[in-house]
Amino acid sequence: MSEQTSEKGLFAKIEEKVQVTHIGGVAFVLMLLLLVAVLGLNAMPKNMGGALFALVILGGVFFFVGNNTPILKSYLGGGSALAVVAGSAFTAMGLVPHTAVANIKTFISDNNFLEFYIVALICSAILKMDRDLLLKSAVRFLPVAFGAMIIAFIVTSLVGMSLGYDFKHAALYISFPMMAGGIGAGIVPLSASYAGALHQSAGDILNQLFPAVVIANLLAIIGSSLLVKFTTKSKMNGQGELLKATGGMEVKKTEMPAINNRQLMNGMMVALSFYMMGNVLYHFVPKINAFAFMILLVILAKGFNLVPKFYEESAAMFGNMITYATTPALLAGIGLALVDMNKLLQTVTWQLVLCSFVSVITIGIAGGFLGKLFGLYPVESAIAGGMINNSMGGTGNVAVLSASNRMGLIAFAQMGNRIGGAIILILGGLLITIL
Repeated sequence: MSEQTSEKGLFAKIEEKVQVTHIGGVAFVLMLLLLVAVLGLNAMPKNMGGALFALVILGGVFFFVGNNTPILKSYLGGGSALAVVAGSAFTAMGLVPHTAVANIKTFISDNNFLEFYIVALICSAILKMDRDLLLKSAVRFLPVAFGAMIIAFIVTSLVGMSLGYDFKHAALYISFPMMAGGIGAGIVPLSASYAGALHQSAGDILNQLFPAVVIANLLAIIGSSLLVKFTTKSKMNGQGELLKATGGMEVKKTEMPAINNRQLMNGMMVALSFYMMGNVLYHFVPKINAFAFMILLVILAKGFNLVPKFYEESAAMFGNMITYATTPALLAGIGLALVDMNKLLQTVTWQLVLCSFVSVITIGIAGGFLGKLFGLYPVESAIAGGMINNSMGGTGNVAVLSASNRMGLIAFAQMGNRIGGAIILILGGLLITIL
């Protein structure tokens, strides 16, 4: 009996070693060969099925390589960083046909699978939290995030000036883009604001803002991964929890029931219902992002116990399933379709890289220090209240939190990103007119 048990354990370990993105090794290799044939013949269907097939396979390859290569795994962000960088490089080198990339971009961006993913994660992260911890964390988190952004803006602008940029360029074209909340909701409206004040093409300005966002995002992925790696046994590391338990307060771990189809469907509808309510409010108050409304609504619902436990568990279960099943695919899609490696390499300078590095380090240290003052774990606040605000918005949040294994902080990351990004857009419009 013991020999059989031992043998089963051995086979389980072997199977685990050859698994990539939760698909058995032999099956995955066959699917990979099929993908090569489909791409080589340019026969990939121009629909969701074609995009998902390519992304799950490529995301699985990138994550497997990144998470099993010593240097990549330990110091360069592992599979999360590799998926973004390698995906972008594949597109730049023409290894993936243009039609396939266009289809993936439509699926990720135009059809907004990214928003669907983030909606699932936000509801899951908030509804499965302990109510008291959530309310206390939210109140302390926003001052930390905003304070870290202010400190990073000042330090990065001064460093930019010391490297030969004038203050206007360092502030408006380096600091602000990195903290504007990403691309679609960040530098795109920021470039339009600049273009109106300067009477220039918004496209030309966008090309100047884009490199700072991408470089800072990649550095934030690597930085968050290293921070977690080197503080694993430190008391500063909350192991994924943001708020420190003080005064006898106990951190409660939510035990999830076994996955079942009924709750998965209910969970999806709970998440989408909050998303719809956020969009209704956005319709009446378009100056505030729909995600900001959605986060506020979920927090209020949790705070006032408006969602029955069954539906809370359902939303958490659905979010966990989406995270487990699609994160590698999503990050591969971001690299393939949303990060233009050619454009980045044409415009990057060592001064810009150094400014981006200084910004990520500064905002991380400031987020950690302020978090400690406000009773948060420094590692978690450095990531969710600091480095996350030097990322590409929703896409960057996913990549940074995935690399640091802190996906449970997605609601706080989105909160700081969306509200902080909106403030940056307002300040950018004012400063470009004044300066």
